[in-house]
Amino acid sequence: MGAGGRGILAMAGAAGIWGLAPIFFKALAVVPPLEIVAHRTFWALVFLLCWLALQGRLREVASLLGSGRLLARVMAAALLIGTNWLLFIWAVLDGRTLQASLGYYIYPLIAVLTGRLVLGEQLSLTRWCAVALAGAAVAVLTAGLGVPPWVALALAISFAAYGLVKRGLPAGPVVSVTGEAVLLVPLALAWLVGVHFGGWVDPGGRPGAVFGTGWRDSLMLVAAGPVTALPLILFSYAARRLTYATLGLVQYLSPTLQAFVAALIFLEPVTRWHLIALPLIWLALALYSTDLWRQERSARKRSASSPVLPTTPT
Repeated sequence: MGAGGRGILAMAGAAGIWGLAPIFFKALAVVPPLEIVAHRTFWALVFLLCWLALQGRLREVASLLGSGRLLARVMAAALLIGTNWLLFIWAVLDGRTLQASLGYYIYPLIAVLTGRLVLGEQLSLTRWCAVALAGAAVAVLTAGLGVPPWVALALAISFAAYGLVKRGLPAGPVVSVTGEAVLLVPLALAWLVGVHFGGWVDPGGRPGAVFGTGWRDSLMLVAAGPVTALPLILFSYAARRLTYATLGLVQYLSPTLQAFVAALIFLEPVTRWHLIALPLIWLALALYSTDLWRQERSARKRSASSPVLPTTPT
């Protein structure tokens, strides 16, 4: 199997874990969402540090966090991804997995719009049409359900902002997320200490301190680390072997699996408004992906026609 085939398998594995993650977190329904996120952050950091240590790459994390110029951006990214994790886990435990999946469907289109509004990037007519279709889907859900899909919008916007903050960051996904986890862990540990020894409860008033009360839940909280870290490692592997367009197309497997889990396993209600909005979003993503594929193909052709300059061995 060639590098491209291995890259697709790795990306499918990452998207599969992300797509089936709601089943894992739903099984932890006895644990308050904030406590799950705290454990997820801590054990993900443990797993990632071990992984990078085996590769001899811990210095990359130290270099990232040791740069005063980059530290503020890494902290902002850490707060955004922590917020995104908390929103997603809360949505799953609150019976809103379908809406969460919609958020990750519309995220690429929110990111495109963010690039236009914040960075001044030019959009083709095709991408404007894709953004308009996504807007129409949100409008349909708002009109049909009587309330905007706040969870989907919050997840999409927070993840788009996360991508914007990390834009141009000189670190791969594994190293950058490790750095973010390093900055989040003091908050996570402070919360866990308060829950276990200070009688703290989450904002919803739910008591916690579940870790250590039973082997099943304790092991699952530890496993939240690999569940978080492993798809990042697979994604990093795939990103080095696939074009951006292919990476994005395979990644849509994740919200698709989440939607099926919500409808077929969690039996969340799928209304006629969802059945109208989802095809609009799929059409928007098809337009966006087609335009992205054409752009990459054109770039490859220009690269192939450019003269190749000789290089000097170093």
